[in-house]
Amino acid sequence: MMENALLIGLSRQMALAREMDVIANNVANVNTNGFKARDARFAEHLMPGASADAFKQPDRKLSYVVDQGTALDLGQGSVERTGNPLDAAIRGPGFFAVQTQRGERYTRDGAFTIGSNGALVTASGDPVLGEGGPITLGATETQVEIGADGTITTNLGQRGRLRIVDVADPQALVSEGANLFSSPGGAVPLPPGPRVASSSLERSNVKSVLEMTRLMEVSRSYTSVAGIVSKTDELRRTAIGRLADVPT
Repeated sequence: MMENALLIGLSRQMALAREMDVIANNVANVNTNGFKARDARFAEHLMPGASADAFKQPDRKLSYVVDQGTALDLGQGSVERTGNPLDAAIRGPGFFAVQTQRGERYTRDGAFTIGSNGALVTASGDPVLGEGGPITLGATETQVEIGADGTITTNLGQRGRLRIVDVADPQALVSEGANLFSSPGGAVPLPPGPRVASSSLERSNVKSVLEMTRLMEVSRSYTSVAGIVSKTDELRRTAIGRLADVPT
């Protein structure tokens, strides 16, 4: 029974440690443009799984904690005007498509700049994709504007349109760092229409006060479970020591 208590306590500790990691990552990205918070998900796993009616006393079910991954919160972050003509924010569903060395990736961070080769790039230097490929502006072009439908114009006229897509399964998105996602199911085209706020950025949708409160609650729970595990282990060692002292 003591071994069972230790294993159950350890499974709970592992779940709480995982939850702390998720919350800490959310808090660390509270000021990251377009960041989407994640929430840890867990389920109960009963053991043993086998059963037999021949036993006079059935096995007692033991409840363990199973990590079921994280859920992505795709709620809209606040859209704030910056005045920078290269900034863009998506209102509603959708992602900007960008080209990376690992292939096409997706982001909600519209803090774009002009790279050394004239290409429109993300803060990490990845080319932003238009409907016809990467968008490139000439060195002499001025009066850059991004329209509500993602169309980019300069003093020379229309230069391209931002490729904004959705994904087949948003919860399957994989975070790859640098505020980028990969989509195992690929991208889904969005119908044309106004969805871009120009000269604006979408802020993180992390609720900092809520996340800090959760972090304190999880930390207290972890400390409590750690104390129970430590006391159980101490009882087990004491029992083993007394059994060893029993004369044969």
